[in-house]
Amino acid sequence: MGYRYINQFATAENIDSMLELVDLAAGGGEDANNVFELARKFTHSPPMQACEAMLKQDPQSASLIASRHVIPPYDADAMRAMPKGSLGHTYIRVLDGYGYDINFFPEEAFFNGLHTDADYINFRVLQTHDLHHILTGFSLDNFGEFGVVSLSVSQYNFPAFAFLNLSALFMGWMNQAEPIGLTTPIAVRAMSPEGLFEVISSGLEMGKNAKRLFPIPWESLLTQDLQQLRREIGVNAVSSGIRAWETNPQVKEMLSL
Repeated sequence: MGYRYINQFATAENIDSMLELVDLAAGGGEDANNVFELARKFTHSPPMQACEAMLKQDPQSASLIASRHVIPPYDADAMRAMPKGSLGHTYIRVLDGYGYDINFFPEEAFFNGLHTDADYINFRVLQTHDLHHILTGFSLDNFGEFGVVSLSVSQYNFPAFAFLNLSALFMGWMNQAEPIGLTTPIAVRAMSPEGLFEVISSGLEMGKNAKRLFPIPWESLLTQDLQQLRREIGVNAVSSGIRAWETNPQVKEMLSL
């Protein structure tokens, strides 16, 4: 059997690195800091070099990276006062429903003060990640997470998110003790390998069909109608089922205020 090539990759150092990354990915659903650290681990990796090169093929993205533009901290109260149905109002109300801090992402210092282009890409992706949830309709929990991260994988192969997808598929397969059938609870089915593959594929396809999300000036669009914005960007959002934030009872309550 011709498996000798595996020896080139299965070194003790590579295995240790892989186990560390898997450990961070496995804890990502419980603590966002794991995802931040996972992104930082990939800063100097070949996958990040490929991601950076893909982004720089787009002039708007390349210009944004060079400028190191950072979205100012969000004013939650001002966003609650924005028109109902706008991106900003929907954004803060959805996060209120989940009990999340809208300024949850790490500070610039966490990513080396945005010293390199890769540092800035990490920061920008994580700073705008929850906006992608609002745009796509994918819920802000494990049921929708693998859909929304797949947009960034589809458009520029962001390494930390690609690794999250791969890890989720592997762990879902390892944890599946029984076959999935029509009587399987929807929550179990959603996190099975079949369910994960389905939502990842959905997110990849959504990213393929949408305009480039990375350089969009989100802070200047907060008062724009969300449905109109989706049409302009080319996103057919998730609006029903376990993977949609629209079906979350707490979110519904907040959006009605």
